Amino acid sequence: MKRHLFMLVAELLLCSISYAKTSPRLFISLDKEWGYKPITSAVRKAPLIPVTIPHTWNAEYLPGQISYNREMMVYKRTLTISPEMEGKRLFLFFEGINSVADVFINYQTVAHHLGGYTAFCAEITDQVKKGKNDLEVWVSNAYRTDVLPINGDFNVYGGIHRPCHLIVTENNCISPLFFASSGVFVHQKNISKKKAEFVVESRLSLKGIKSNLKIRTTILDATGKTVKSQETKVTDEQLNQPMTIQNPVLWDAKHNPYLYTVNVELYDGNRLVDKVTEQTGFRYFSIDPDKGFFLNGKPYDIHGFCRHEDVEGKGSALLPEDYDKDMELIKEVGATGIRLTHYPHAKRMHDLCDRNGIILWAEIPFVGPGGYAYTGYVSNQGLHDNARQTLKELVYQNYNHPSICFWGIFNELLITDEKTFQAYDNPVVFVKELNSLYKQLDSSRLTTFATCVNQTNYLGCADLIAWNKYFNWNDGQQIGSFMDKVKADSQNYPVGVSEYGFGGSIHQHRCPINESKASLGRLHPEEFQAISHEKNWEALAERSYLWTKFIWVFADFQSVIRKEGDRDGMNDKGLVTYDRQIKKDAFYFYKANWNAEPMLHLCDSRFTERIYPITSIKAYTNLEAATLYMNGQKIGKKKRDKYNRIIWNNVILQPGKNIIKIEVKNGKKIISESCIWTLKL
Repeated sequence: MKRHLFMLVAELLLCSISYAKTSPRLFISLDKEWGYKPITSAVRKAPLIPVTIPHTWNAEYLPGQISYNREMMVYKRTLTISPEMEGKRLFLFFEGINSVADVFINYQTVAHHLGGYTAFCAEITDQVKKGKNDLEVWVSNAYRTDVLPINGDFNVYGGIHRPCHLIVTENNCISPLFFASSGVFVHQKNISKKKAEFVVESRLSLKGIKSNLKIRTTILDATGKTVKSQETKVTDEQLNQPMTIQNPVLWDAKHNPYLYTVNVELYDGNRLVDKVTEQTGFRYFSIDPDKGFFLNGKPYDIHGFCRHEDVEGKGSALLPEDYDKDMELIKEVGATGIRLTHYPHAKRMHDLCDRNGIILWAEIPFVGPGGYAYTGYVSNQGLHDNARQTLKELVYQNYNHPSICFWGIFNELLITDEKTFQAYDNPVVFVKELNSLYKQLDSSRLTTFATCVNQTNYLGCADLIAWNKYFNWNDGQQIGSFMDKVKADSQNYPVGVSEYGFGGSIHQHRCPINESKASLGRLHPEEFQAISHEKNWEALAERSYLWTKFIWVFADFQSVIRKEGDRDGMNDKGLVTYDRQIKKDAFYFYKANWNAEPMLHLCDSRFTERIYPITSIKAYTNLEAATLYMNGQKIGKKKRDKYNRIIWNNVILQPGKNIIKIEVKNGKKIISESCIWTLKL
């Protein structure tokens, strides 16, 4: 027993030594052993509710509510500082606290951060003692006019809703304090198939002896082979290393999402004292006002979804498997791009998009009005400061992601026309300032915005224009003529569609489909959503000048102001249900058009009880033809149309149960789907 114990200890020591050689800095997860309580529980010994981070106190859906808890909570846990940490530097790193955070160590303030969707970092080296320390975080998601967003058609979930860590480094390190970034930035200067010219910038934080310091930067290809290495003496806390790679493998979105690894090592003489590893991909892109988006010199159609970080039972406190599930659904449908609405999303989502070749639009939470009476912008110094800070954090924390091609400035900020509505302060001057700030920080990417009001107010505010535009379920073709007019009035700015769609409840159904939007009231039949998307896509797919086409929205999500569909407080325009368990019919329409993998989907399968004997039966498939059977009898074989639909009209249902079955041939394999409809006379 003693011999086995000795061998185990020896193995652990070898592992720790090996780890120290490859990664001198230490990351310690602080996700467990938290408790929280309302700050109104003023009694010092008031009990804490045990929780694990990520956490939000707004996770549960509250049916019929017109408000939700926007208040302040206190999170507490013990932070243990081991003897091995003596002489090291210690940093608290929070990936996201919504929306305002005050952090205390042993009841002394160490950090104050405004904004819930970007990371922040604070050094606590001098505030902690060996052994147990009290870590306390005051968190508030209360309404404020100096913290974005001040409104929007989504819930602002309060809590430490993303992971947190303790980072341990040597006295000299690559700085985690520079806007809570990695401290390493790959500036792509001149990228082509023949060569990639770039500069690796490293930000350092130096508190020890500096005379022997040097940075060694190594670029590895996807196989782990070194393709470039450079060593530079440290003379300042900011260091730039120009590099060139001949004949690079380009990051080519879904065709080949190729990533290089960038290792930046800080040495004191021959001793490795810190290391940061980043991944990036080299690519170049442009947009032609008449021909749309080009990636690496070739046309590339960007189509996909807007996405919220919101999952049933979790709110915005997502786990890795939640991001992975969303990515699998995004890949299944065949999307090529995602708009990360309406705030900076978590690092894991960016990493997944890098690896899977999904092009991103990332934006700050500058949002309005979302159904509220005010417009999302008030001209005060606090809001301006918070917008600038959030923009810098968004850019620096996500700088190296090749998937990001677009920086978003705002969503639906209103400007009064003195007719339709009366807006608050005019945001144009400040929007132009934010556009300039994006360009100052990162000139390699394009800027854009999503508007729902006359775009001419915002010409000159960004490189690109995009529209949030919703039409009635049966007049989706109008979006085509609308965008043609937008293009004509754009003064040669490229135009795209940032939102379009229609609500769809899997519990609400209608046939025949002949009602107006007004007559539907709050009803959102799933069939109406599907036809709305069919008509919208028919119009949008024909217009190659559109630089992007984003559906609103990927999945249902909570919005307390909503009173529609089958339950209050829910925006049901998603093509996937809130719990990610059910893909609506419209999801399969896009899968048939975007994904080449052979597929078949029988529509209206949830519409099980019928009162009209004459109906149509519809399927989506990317295979040539399908055969319909009803109650075992062959009804007929039909070919798919241009948009991968097959419709059998004037099918007569029999009283009682009707077994509907559709078959398609994929080579020698038969794919089929079936359902039962009951006709009640």
